[in-house]
Amino acid sequence: MVVGCSAGGLQALHVLLGGLSGPLPVPMVVVCHSGSEDMRLFCELLAGRSGQTVVEAEERQQPRPGTVYVAPSGYHLLLERDGRFALSVDPRVSFSRPSIDVLFESAAGVWREHLLAVLLTGANSDGAEGCLRVRGQGGTVIVQDPHTAQVPVMPAAALELAGADHCLPLPGIPKLLETLCS
Repeated sequence: MVVGCSAGGLQALHVLLGGLSGPLPVPMVVVCHSGSEDMRLFCELLAGRSGQTVVEAEERQQPRPGTVYVAPSGYHLLLERDGRFALSVDPRVSFSRPSIDVLFESAAGVWREHLLAVLLTGANSDGAEGCLRVRGQGGTVIVQDPHTAQVPVMPAAALELAGADHCLPLPGIPKLLETLCS
């Protein structure tokens, strides 16, 4: 599973992770445009509030079920064909590095119809192209209802370009994820 967010993302991730009854049986890989240089504190905040295992993703790491991986600051996070993480300093995409599009597109190529992609609040269109690719590969896209997002630009852009398999307010997304992952 991949998750993307930007402005308002930390609060949205608190609601998302805190709404889960426990760890999911799949890895969760997150790109959040946090503006932070050090994602360790970001991971600690999410873990402390949610009770989930939240770690910063590392080069060549194999994602494991039940763990939340957060993209490190300043690097694109990709999933390679062998299912391991790769970090890249390629140019910014949609003014962002890490880019949600880069993660979603690489994950779609690996996990195809088994991929769940979640796009939450944010202030730019990063993630819209990635959602289109996920749906094109047979994966499932869940978009936060823009009317309930702290900043609606990102989810609205995704809905306009790619549509969604599910569009609902943030508090309903954790239960949907548990249902889809069971």
